[in-house]
Amino acid sequence: MTTFSTAQIPPMTGRTVVVTGANSGIGRAAAHALAGAGARVVLAVRDLEKGRAAAAAMAGDVGVRRLDLADLASVRAFAEDVTEPIDVLVNNAGVMVPPLGRTRDGFELQIGVNHLGHFALTNLLLPRIRERVVTVSSNAHRAGTIDLDDLNWERRPYRAFPAYAQSKLANLLFTAELQRRLTEAGAPVLATAAHPGLAATNLLAHLDDGRSPLRRLRAAVIDRFSQSEEDGALPTLYAAVAEVPGDSYAGPSGFLQGRGAPTLVGRSRTARDGALARRLWARSEELTGVTFPLTAPNTPGR
Repeated sequence: MTTFSTAQIPPMTGRTVVVTGANSGIGRAAAHALAGAGARVVLAVRDLEKGRAAAAAMAGDVGVRRLDLADLASVRAFAEDVTEPIDVLVNNAGVMVPPLGRTRDGFELQIGVNHLGHFALTNLLLPRIRERVVTVSSNAHRAGTIDLDDLNWERRPYRAFPAYAQSKLANLLFTAELQRRLTEAGAPVLATAAHPGLAATNLLAHLDDGRSPLRRLRAAVIDRFSQSEEDGALPTLYAAVAEVPGDSYAGPSGFLQGRGAPTLVGRSRTARDGALARRLWARSEELTGVTFPLTAPNTPGR
């Protein structure tokens, strides 16, 4: 079993890492660790003030740029502004079981931010990515199903957790299809995924609606089963720097993958459905207007 910790992060001097949603939670912890290893880290955040506060608490070369994954215009502007090579892209930002909301482009908020925003960002940045794309999923993917005809919950009654599970399943299908396309194109970049287990981050705030019984339940769950933001970031870091194959999925090694040292973990049968991954990719291209930018060797175009 792996005993990976931040001490096993190799020297990152000369490498540039972009981490989305890095002003809090496991994104902030991962960015802090990578900057500490010498990387130039870009915090890609929606709230610049919070991003700058997070950067101020980190040692090393840390920059902040605005990125709103709920707005494809913002995603495109961010990608156009990044002209330097990127060694590692960490697709970390996410929303979890909010009330029904829509992105600026009309997507259901969770599929829009967690999947479609990162889908567009990755493909727009891909010509400049040199090493790895890490996408943060969740064990909730096991409860997920993909409705390609209604990804945005326009026909079905909205249910927050199934919508979240759908978006996290989409993260793994995206990773699998991205790796297939990278391999076909002969690119050296690896696509990997990770999940933090049960980390005590602000994403768990949905368990508390202000009523004391739920507040006590939330506190009990966090105290008993969760791990810190720093430990929750370890699977992401493992997927970002460890010697792992493409389409790897990292998570905690402990009970029910809730906590513990990171290792490679399994995923649901649906998450291994290559045909579904290809169909989701095609649908994502239709919705975002963004396509895979690389071509196979000796191929005139796609």
